[in-house]
Amino acid sequence: MFVFAWILFLNPMYGQDNPLKNNKESDSLKKHQLNEVIVTTSKREFKVESPMPVQILSGKQLEKLNSLSVADAVRYFSGVQLKDYGGIGGLKTINVRSLGSAHTAVFYDGMSVGNAQNGQVDLGKYSLDNIEAIELYNGQKSTIFQPARGFFSSNTLFLKTKIPDFSSGKTTKIRVGVKTGSFGLFNPSFLYQQKLSSNFSLTASTEWLKADGKYKYRYQKTNGYDTTAVRQNGDITALRSELALQAKVGTTGQATLKAYYYDSERGLPGAILANKYEYVQRQWDRNFFVHGSFQNSFSKNYELLANIKFSRDYNRYIDPDYKTLQGALDNKYYQNEFYASVVNQYTIKEWWKVSLATDFSINTLTANLYRFPYPTRYSYLGALSTEMHWSRLDIQANLLGAYVDEQVKYYQQGDSQHVFCPVVSASYQPFDTKKFRVRAFYKESFRMPTFNDLYYTFIGNSSLKPEFTTQYDFGSTYIIEPKKFLQSASFQADVYYNHVKDKIVAMPSANLFRWTMMNLGEVDITGFELNTNFVFRFPEEIFLDLGLSYTYQKAIDVTPKGTTYGDQIPYTPMNSGTATSSISWKNWQLNYSFIYTGERYSQKANIPVNYVKPWYTSDMALIWDGKFLKLPTKVGAEVNNIFNQYYDVVLNFPMPGRNYRLSMSVNF
Repeated sequence: MFVFAWILFLNPMYGQDNPLKNNKESDSLKKHQLNEVIVTTSKREFKVESPMPVQILSGKQLEKLNSLSVADAVRYFSGVQLKDYGGIGGLKTINVRSLGSAHTAVFYDGMSVGNAQNGQVDLGKYSLDNIEAIELYNGQKSTIFQPARGFFSSNTLFLKTKIPDFSSGKTTKIRVGVKTGSFGLFNPSFLYQQKLSSNFSLTASTEWLKADGKYKYRYQKTNGYDTTAVRQNGDITALRSELALQAKVGTTGQATLKAYYYDSERGLPGAILANKYEYVQRQWDRNFFVHGSFQNSFSKNYELLANIKFSRDYNRYIDPDYKTLQGALDNKYYQNEFYASVVNQYTIKEWWKVSLATDFSINTLTANLYRFPYPTRYSYLGALSTEMHWSRLDIQANLLGAYVDEQVKYYQQGDSQHVFCPVVSASYQPFDTKKFRVRAFYKESFRMPTFNDLYYTFIGNSSLKPEFTTQYDFGSTYIIEPKKFLQSASFQADVYYNHVKDKIVAMPSANLFRWTMMNLGEVDITGFELNTNFVFRFPEEIFLDLGLSYTYQKAIDVTPKGTTYGDQIPYTPMNSGTATSSISWKNWQLNYSFIYTGERYSQKANIPVNYVKPWYTSDMALIWDGKFLKLPTKVGAEVNNIFNQYYDVVLNFPMPGRNYRLSMSVNF
């Protein structure tokens, strides 16, 4: 509540003469704040002046991809491995530059979403139906005006929902859509936007997803049989609902109150192993949060951002095959989080800004397990930042500090953690053109052990230390716009080196059947990323958009005296890439996308038995976007995995072969 108390304390200042009400000064300040040039290309946007590498999919670019969820869309970012356990209902997590999924923070409309229990964020549950933009930053978002949590992760993924636009004069907007197709998919959605007054608007959206998850896959055994089976227990039923109230505060401020609810039941199809094809495990998830945000400029030089959030997550897992004294295994977990953040930014000179961001959060976990430790984590985060902007040079520096304290009911008490991390980044324009920049950054960051790492029955280790990463990056961005046959071309390239220290790994303890979590691992990661986009214009108003990306990555285990020293870490391909293309003519659009992932290993040891073959898929979609009965209407037909490739993203979790999807949406 201290966030709102601070707002109430400062609000009287807003009633006084506000310097920003002077048009000339307001325009000057706005020009000063627009420090980055955003260039839109066929599939991605590049922030040219950003000192941190960033890839963006937004608006029309998202619609050109054959994607049902956020997880489907992020596959097209370079340097990303998506762990996909198969089908619509399978868990989908993101791993950026081989640092591990727990090192990527996910933000939903500026508020972080996470899971203190296992550190995993399932991107499959975030539909694209109400998403306006997806932004992936290596390092951190290139602004000092953000909550402290935004600085502490090695990478950040930002999801932005659609913002109401009533510039056309309409005060009510409604969109109704439906998707259907393979796997018994039925996915209706509804979006409602209402202008309540000149300063207030309301957005409500909901969707329902149901699928049986059944698809054919090929199962082969070396020097043995080769058969085709049907994936079972991959069904899902899910409901997502959101309600948001947006308000303008004065001439420069804004406030948002958002409520989010997600409820699902799914089957867990399991690994195809030892001739076992069918599983009966079930999982239920319920996620709820309410988030309030307030942002305003109280003077020409001072700006405030305040956030407050409460979330409650429920997870239930049933395994009828695992018997206990009480019967079948039936575990229930409840997570609560209270989070508050205040960011103060002050402009010292026209070219120099400083900010102080402070966050406080409380995480609790309870369960229906005997002598469960009932952990409570108190986290205090602070980020002192400065940003200097000249005509050709941008420099940012951050000093991050964290204090984390935990209390448990039944367990050995862990030590509190004190961590300090520096970050330095810069972007430079070496020539007269503003469309070519070079950039570099150095960042130290960490991630706390999850509650499962620390306290999970039999394997938890309450003495674990945080997992530290050190990142180095050097890259450049170049945009050309000849406005002829070639409308635009963009290039973004980066070389990077990451080092992970005190990597948390599972090691056998008393015997091979009982493992424990330990700080043993060290990993060196070197890589190169290239993103290119081209837009061509042909006669008859035909446009061709072409996007290509390539990633080379060598991520090796360098744990001293380790048995796998020098081996590539699991599920990290040395070579991967994507190609996306789109041909547009009048109301028609034909999209094609290709994804390639090179050979990998499923375990730490790079031996033949752990070898995982390369895989690739091709997807195609035809879209008509026009008017039917005077109503804006969009109809799409998709074919995914055109060549019916049988492949595993995660070994023994087969992915679907050729599948189809039809979609239709109408705006009122």
